[in-house]
Amino acid sequence: MHAARSLGIRPVRPVVASPGMDAAQALADLTEISAQIESAVLADLDGTVVASTLADESAAKSFAEAAAELLSGAEEVRTKPRSEPLVQVEAAALDGSVFVAKDERHLVAAVTKRHPTVGLVFYDLKTCLRMLEREEEAKAVKATKTATRRRTMKKKTEEADDEGS
Repeated sequence: MHAARSLGIRPVRPVVASPGMDAAQALADLTEISAQIESAVLADLDGTVVASTLADESAAKSFAEAAAELLSGAEEVRTKPRSEPLVQVEAAALDGSVFVAKDERHLVAAVTKRHPTVGLVFYDLKTCLRMLEREEEAKAVKATKTATRRRTMKKKTEEADDEGS
């Protein structure tokens, strides 16, 4: 896609993520299940890159920021007052499209080939966001269990020390 290439976005498959995030796996799964997606980026709603299929970090950053701006701009021009928040947008060109979908914490943006199956691409993007949410919830549960175990062990150690005194 010419517009995407002007941002330095080229089709690649490596997935790069920030340390400690399972976002890389969510993007890897996305690009594996959707043959129409050439490249993708997962970001916080402010455009901060969480994971990307782009090898170039600055291109990933530019793409994520542009996706956040696209969502913001589309939200601003909506004409219905008090309508539901915008959660997805597609920008189509002759040589491909840019898709953006978001949830409460993240956005995922993708560049596709010409004539994509719009509903399927949005479905895949939303699946990616749901996968990331599940992974983050599982991490939070594990962290809570670990913290509880540590507190319990510390309490038992303190009680044993008190009995020994």
